[in-house]
Amino acid sequence: MLKDITVGQYYPSGSVVHKLDPRLKILALIATIVFIFIAKSPLAVTFTVLSVISFMIATKVPVKVYFKNLKSILPVILLTAVLNMLYATGGKTLVHFWTITITTGSVSRAVLMAVRIMLLIMISAMLTYTTTPTFLTDGIEKLLSFLKVVGLGGAVHTMAMMMTIALRFIPTLIDETDKLMNAQRARGANFDTGSLFSRVRALIPILIPLLISAVRRAFDLSEAMESRCYTGDNKRTRMKQLKFCKRDLIAAILLVVIYSGIIVLNYISLF
Repeated sequence: MLKDITVGQYYPSGSVVHKLDPRLKILALIATIVFIFIAKSPLAVTFTVLSVISFMIATKVPVKVYFKNLKSILPVILLTAVLNMLYATGGKTLVHFWTITITTGSVSRAVLMAVRIMLLIMISAMLTYTTTPTFLTDGIEKLLSFLKVVGLGGAVHTMAMMMTIALRFIPTLIDETDKLMNAQRARGANFDTGSLFSRVRALIPILIPLLISAVRRAFDLSEAMESRCYTGDNKRTRMKQLKFCKRDLIAAILLVVIYSGIIVLNYISLF
C-alpha cells in the first residue's frame, strides 16, 4: 500500500509537458483545481475528465503510475462518496430505509465528489512527475518574487526550498516506513488483522525509528548543503534560467480554451 504512493517522484519521460516552464505548470495546477470545482454539469465534468486524461497521455507517464496514487487513497474516496450519498438531497427517491434516503441527486453528488478527488490527485501527481525539484523550486520562487519588494526575498527562497524538499522526501520516507514495517513483521508484528487499537499500537515501534531516521536525513542534507556553500540569500545565481518560449504560449492558450469550454458547458446546462 505504501509503495503505491508516488506523489513527489519525478518520472523522466522527455515529453513536451516536461519541457514546459514550471511557472506555467504551477499556475495551471492552481487554475485546474479551481475549475474542477467550477465544473458541475455532466457535460462540463466529462469535458474536464477528458482534458485531464489527455494531459496525462501527453506526459508519456504510464497510466498505471497515476492510478497507484488512487489505489492508496481509495478508502478516502469511498468514504467521501458514501457520506455525500447519505446526506445530499434532491431528485427522485431511489432507496428509503429508516432514516436513510438515497436519491438520484445524492448519487450524482457522490459520483461528482469522487471524480473531483481523483482528478485532484491526478493533476497534483502530474506536476511532480514532470518537474524536477530544482525547477519546481525555481518556479515557486519566481512566482513569489513580488514579495521581494517588501524585503521578503530570502524568505521566499527558503519557503520554496522547504516545499520542494518536503515533496522530494515523501517517497524516501515511504520507503523507509515500508522497510521498518517489514522488519517488524519479521519479528512477529501484525499490522493487517486485529482491532483498530491493536493495529495502532503495533505502529508505535515504527514511529520512533522513523522519526530518528528523518532527523538523521535532515541533518545529513543540511551538512551537504553547507559543504557546498549554500546560503539561500538573494544573490544566488542559476545555471539554467527560466524562459517563457513558444511552446509555453501554445500550452497557455490551450489551457485558456479548456477553461473557457468548462464555463460554456456549465452555462449551456442551465438552459
